[in-house]
Amino acid sequence: MNFAYTWPDIFGVRLGIFQAALLTVTAAAVALLSVRLIISPNRREKEIFIPSPRTTVLPNLSQEQTTHLPYPPNALPGERDVATPYGSIRVYEWGPEDGERVLFVHGISTPIVALGDLGRELATKGYRVMLFDLFGRGYSDGPKDLAYDSRLYVTQILLVLASSKVSWKTFHLVGYSLGGGLCVAFTRYFPHLIDSLTLIGGCGLIRRHHVGWTSWLLYRSGLLPDLLVQRLVRRRIRPKDNKEKKPPRSVGAADIESVETKRCLPHGNSDANGGDGFDSAHISKFRPGVTVSSVVQWQVDHHEGFVTAFISTMRHSPIYAPQEDWKALAAILDTRRRDALNKEAGLGSGKIHIVLGEDDPVIVKDETMEDAVQALGLHGTEFTVFPGGHEMPFTTGSGVATAMVQFWSQY
Repeated sequence: MNFAYTWPDIFGVRLGIFQAALLTVTAAAVALLSVRLIISPNRREKEIFIPSPRTTVLPNLSQEQTTHLPYPPNALPGERDVATPYGSIRVYEWGPEDGERVLFVHGISTPIVALGDLGRELATKGYRVMLFDLFGRGYSDGPKDLAYDSRLYVTQILLVLASSKVSWKTFHLVGYSLGGGLCVAFTRYFPHLIDSLTLIGGCGLIRRHHVGWTSWLLYRSGLLPDLLVQRLVRRRIRPKDNKEKKPPRSVGAADIESVETKRCLPHGNSDANGGDGFDSAHISKFRPGVTVSSVVQWQVDHHEGFVTAFISTMRHSPIYAPQEDWKALAAILDTRRRDALNKEAGLGSGKIHIVLGEDDPVIVKDETMEDAVQALGLHGTEFTVFPGGHEMPFTTGSGVATAMVQFWSQY
């Protein structure tokens, strides 16, 4: 037998074996993928968003357990879940169908249940109100593959409006905290839909020097791995259990900062704390035992997408000044004032309503008033100030509702 092989022969044999092995592995991979698609055709769809407690928690609870949640699914009237390509959205809508429309947008950490009393106040006054949980909060799912920026949230508002059985051709738009910045962005692109714009402790004009070094490290620096950021932010924003909280200390002469100083300077930690009184504030007079702290804690512990949504929102949403949206809004308002007879264009008053808390450490009253006037002009703003901090719309819902109605009735 002749065992003399040339190099081309050996190379050809080896190449043939390699090609066969490669084809075998490829065929096996294709077959496995096909089987997975046949067995679970919706797998890809499920992986593009993080499910809310509506599907991960509620099915495992009894009716009594569900009722005693800090945020039960029927906390507000007219609840519905709206299926969208970005995941399900929890929406509440009630009030007379022929009443003027009011749409609410909530803040970065408190779901829409915190504005429920405000919605009830307006519904009793004859308004049709609609409230919803932003993506990654409350009972709304959280998209996994998208930045939580103005584009995502503006799209969500459009999806919510389209889900109603009644026409929302025009409406009053009300944004609280983060929701204020999002409402400015929405109004920039769809001013013809907006009868009026009210910002309650709204962000978008927070001065950059209020960003603490920890916030910069977590959200802006890019120095830390994502998994570490997730863990650190979860610990940072999760309120402590009530039993761990210390009783408030009385203010004495030894305190370095005066009350006036505290009113003017935020604590640089507003992503994790709304200031004195915020965490302990009751979100509803109908459920006095439920605080902001308990609702936020519930989300951190039970909404798998909450921390992800929070971090991405801090990185990408319109929170800090300067914001191009405000420049665009200024031009729109100026046009409305010069063409006051054109009611079809929306924002007929040519100004927006800004509601502030006297002692809010997150949205500082004096700074916000100064910066809003600079951005929109003296004739583009109207201010109302209430006692309290960032929790003001939860604890002063009746007064805030009355102030909004008064503003609307002027024009």
